[in-house]
Amino acid sequence: MLRISNISYAVEGRPLFDEASATIPTGHKVGLVGRNGAGKTTLFRIIRGELGTDGGEFSLPSRARIGGVAQEVPSSATSLLDTVLAADTERAALLAEAETAADPTRIADIQTRLADIDAWSAEGRAASILKGLGFDDAEQQMPCSAFSGGWRMRVALAAVLFAQPDLLLLDEPTNYLDLEGALWLESYLARYPHTVIIISHDRGLLNRAVGAILHLEDRKLTLYQGPYDQFARQRAEQRAVQAAMAKKQQARRDHMQAFVDRFKAKASKAKQAQSRLKMIEKMDMIASPEQAAKRVFTFPEPEELSPPIISIEGGAVGYTDTPVLSRLNLRIDQDDRIALLGKNGQGKSTLSKLLSGRLPLMTGKSVQSNKLRIGFFAQHQVEELHVDESPLQHIISARPGVLHSKLRAQLAGFGLGADQAETEVGRLSGGQKARLSLLLATLDAPHLLILDEPTNHLDIESREALVEALTAYSGAVILVSHDMHLLSMVADRLWLVSGGTVKPYDDDLEAYRKMLLSVDKPASKEPKKAAPPKAKRPSRDELLALKSETRKSEARVEKLNEMRDKLARKLADPALYEDAKTGELEVWNRKYAEVMEALERAEALWMTALEKLEKAEAA
Repeated sequence: MLRISNISYAVEGRPLFDEASATIPTGHKVGLVGRNGAGKTTLFRIIRGELGTDGGEFSLPSRARIGGVAQEVPSSATSLLDTVLAADTERAALLAEAETAADPTRIADIQTRLADIDAWSAEGRAASILKGLGFDDAEQQMPCSAFSGGWRMRVALAAVLFAQPDLLLLDEPTNYLDLEGALWLESYLARYPHTVIIISHDRGLLNRAVGAILHLEDRKLTLYQGPYDQFARQRAEQRAVQAAMAKKQQARRDHMQAFVDRFKAKASKAKQAQSRLKMIEKMDMIASPEQAAKRVFTFPEPEELSPPIISIEGGAVGYTDTPVLSRLNLRIDQDDRIALLGKNGQGKSTLSKLLSGRLPLMTGKSVQSNKLRIGFFAQHQVEELHVDESPLQHIISARPGVLHSKLRAQLAGFGLGADQAETEVGRLSGGQKARLSLLLATLDAPHLLILDEPTNHLDIESREALVEALTAYSGAVILVSHDMHLLSMVADRLWLVSGGTVKPYDDDLEAYRKMLLSVDKPASKEPKKAAPPKAKRPSRDELLALKSETRKSEARVEKLNEMRDKLARKLADPALYEDAKTGELEVWNRKYAEVMEALERAEALWMTALEKLEKAEAA
């Protein structure tokens, strides 16, 4: 288990942690959340031993291995597969020694240890991880130098997942993944056999891949059991209580202050006034909670155009003489909210460039409104900002002649206040840079806004603000994002970019997610399969038996969920981790593991029962 005990740490006199404590039980999956700049990445550096604390300590079991993603995989001639395999240093050392060992006893020991660590299946496991992160078989044999920095970061992630450290620390891993890679990572982390702490603002990942939330706020750490949505509900309840207490206390203070103001000059009431004044000075005021980081985006509203704003018939687009997408028959109206789905390399970026006017049609017909204005945001634009200029200078360059007060108001509408407006971009956070790029993309009040991974570097509150702004926006929106929550809240149409064309995807996002996580089956073989014989319609008694089985399975799952929640609350009790209760802790951890295993089996049985019932009712 990881135990953090009363740590304190300050940067240039600004405290990030003040006697912060938390205990993470072994094997737990935990999401670390908090405002940008609160100190989440700093906490990781402290755990890894890269920074010393000003006070307190943390402890891990002896020989526990800590792992995290390297800043970047070297641009070497080593293949991706060999790079990942090398991350298991023990296996690599044993294989190297096996080449030169001469002593029969040592040779036997090496072979035994290689068998213990399942060394002979390592290549298959490494290849499976690389495939999940978007690398096909041919790419896995290519050198790292053949890939860009973002893709090499995926290799770094694959390497640390393959090494399987006892404590895995991941800092915003989905920032360099597409939707397919992010969904695969969610599934992988849920099955990861050791402890995971992940810094993320991806609400879907925090709901599906972790079982607890570690919240960093006001220089303290608080562990909440359950996924992010459960944490959010608890926080909302706490805020409501805190706000009510603060309101009552402020009313009492105002009442005493009114007495002081009224009678401080009156001799007969002077002592009472002084007494109340001292009471006011001694009051430990309850801070009223801030609104959930009211970090708004204010998009300018475009005028309405006649539909459609873009229409493409029989179109093809690509590079030089090679089409990437063809047979394009697309229509976009101003009230459309479209999410582009499809695996990496299928042409989502190519389609975005076509719609934004960055690529011309090779063949076909395209018609668009004469007055159409298009805003385009891509992640690379954040990196292309001038680091030695302030946000105000950026917007002055884009809007020469406009009053500076008006430009400052526009910056404030994107969460860049007076301080940030004058700060050099190089000193801004990733989220602040993303806000500036979004502002520049929407300055012209576009009728069509194309957003390619807009949530990278944005914290959860900013992502929620972006959802609200896009929902209220009167222009069309086209989204490419790995953030399932954003897509589900904003998009009302889905386009699948696949097989060299673009078609409407008639199912929902959850169905798309399940499809991606299911075992791939060759599409070419599907039409050759004989249609299964039509199932015989079940009798009434058989239906009743299936319904009974389904109800019993569901009841089992509910009961096990209740047991899990009770055990989770028990494991969250700090008193359980006192030295004298080591034996008791082991018992509770074992019970928790047993219940989780039973729950997994029960859920599988329930799903099987549901599928049988659905098939029977549909027959």
